[in-house]
Amino acid sequence: MLDDGHLNLMSHDSFANGVPHKTFARMRREDPVAWTDGDDTARGFWSLTRHADIAAANRAGQLFSSAQGIRIEDQSHEEYMARRTFQETDAPEHSVTRRKVNPNFAKPTIAKFTDLVRELAADIVDKAVQSTEFDAVDAIAKQLPMMMLGRILGVPDADLPWLVEKGDALIGNSDPDFTQHVVDKMDTSAFRMMPFRSPAGLELYEYAADLLANRREVANDGILARMMRDDDGLDELGFKNFFCLLVAAGNDTTRYSIALALSLLAHDPKLITALRTGAYWDTCADEFIRLASPTMHFRRTATADVEMHGKTIRKGDKVLLWFVSGSRDETMFENPHEVQLGRTPNRHLAFGQGGAHVCLGMHLAKLEVRSVLEELVKRIDTMEATAAPTWTRSNFICGVKEQHVRITRV
Repeated sequence: MLDDGHLNLMSHDSFANGVPHKTFARMRREDPVAWTDGDDTARGFWSLTRHADIAAANRAGQLFSSAQGIRIEDQSHEEYMARRTFQETDAPEHSVTRRKVNPNFAKPTIAKFTDLVRELAADIVDKAVQSTEFDAVDAIAKQLPMMMLGRILGVPDADLPWLVEKGDALIGNSDPDFTQHVVDKMDTSAFRMMPFRSPAGLELYEYAADLLANRREVANDGILARMMRDDDGLDELGFKNFFCLLVAAGNDTTRYSIALALSLLAHDPKLITALRTGAYWDTCADEFIRLASPTMHFRRTATADVEMHGKTIRKGDKVLLWFVSGSRDETMFENPHEVQLGRTPNRHLAFGQGGAHVCLGMHLAKLEVRSVLEELVKRIDTMEATAAPTWTRSNFICGVKEQHVRITRV
């Protein structure tokens, strides 16, 4: 679908060829608090597209609540209670759960994984560049987040491909390449109590139930074992939903950050030359994550009437914070669509930065992006795209699904 500046943000097809940046740029200029009409599947919603407005709403958790869902989808209270994670709660409930899990993802904790991440990245790249032509997403971008997911969770490596497949089906529930149960193409009401209205949620629930019943192996130092030992931890349903969240979000967002970085490198040889100087390792990961913004929006619900830019957002209205738009706001970022490896400061909004719900895995994602690129530029002289990238069909998670490349080795 061609981005003419007026695409319907409710439609997944509007994102099937990549983020409709022309549409978001027009909205930032002309209609920064824009209304999108609903349809038979969901009520309409407001879109915030400017960096300043998104950042302000992201900080105002009492006014813009997460406790009625974080996606466009409408849910009954019964569905919400069955599927929610701490992402879909407000303070103080959100704060209590976050304090329990945050130490596992804090910057000092993640720093302890540095050597392991670099070792895994080196091995992955070594295997990939044995061929001169390959799909960089499948051979590189997909591999490191999957392996680190296993280390963080504490599950066996043998289970990881299956877990990633089910996570893809969950978070890619609008893309026929990931699931046969495409959420906007069929009746998914039979799975309305499952995460993302997906049958993959039921399969992941069963895996989590096996963990709780000690029917599956889990490492004692992984986050799952620590949570299961916590006497004041999550109940069974809460554990299952948190497990699904870790499997889906913990893998896909980092994969798509790495995938976009590789796609950009494949289309601009100057980037590889610049990275090889070693001058940009402290800043480049944030720049690629800014440009990727893989979780494009989180939805909030207004708890009171709000006036913004001459519009009235009514209590109970859905409000989408389009991080992917705010992270390319021309008033915040010079040449926002350009890769500036040394961009600093880089106050992007990817991963929900600046709000209470900032992604737990942000520090790990930055480490993984940097490590893959460091290992790659050591081993190749050139990398060029042999085809255009393909993109996820989703207005929630954006990512390069395939990027075929040709490389020459050093």
